[in-house]
Amino acid sequence: MKFQTKEPESADFPLAPMIDVVFLLLIFFIATMQFSQSERELNVSVPVAEEGADAHQTVGEIIVNVRESGEVVVDNTEMTQDQLFAKLTRIAAVHKNQAIRIRGDGKVEYQRIVEVIDVCQKAGIPNISFATQVQRKRN
Repeated sequence: MKFQTKEPESADFPLAPMIDVVFLLLIFFIATMQFSQSERELNVSVPVAEEGADAHQTVGEIIVNVRESGEVVVDNTEMTQDQLFAKLTRIAAVHKNQAIRIRGDGKVEYQRIVEVIDVCQKAGIPNISFATQVQRKRN
């Protein structure tokens, strides 16, 4: 009696789909890095603090920039108080604990910062932080 022996199937690993996934991840991370950097490149010089930290943007955090002249900028768009309130209200309806970082210029009037804080609280966003930078030591 003759038995047929079956050879085991080869264990090939499909590389083409794996390469596609790697390229998609690479594109995603490059795009998100560019987006997060754009908010920090605006013409805003945040105050210096001894215990300050060079803040790294957390995922989903919204950065509200207040320029020296008092203009409020979010996502590279200049906004009025009413526009900012409308935007933050829509966001707060979806994300209850949305993080907001206020990057106020060191020379901006304090009243403008208080107005932005007030808008955030009226919109229902209690998670507010402020951007500062560490004083650079001179050698």
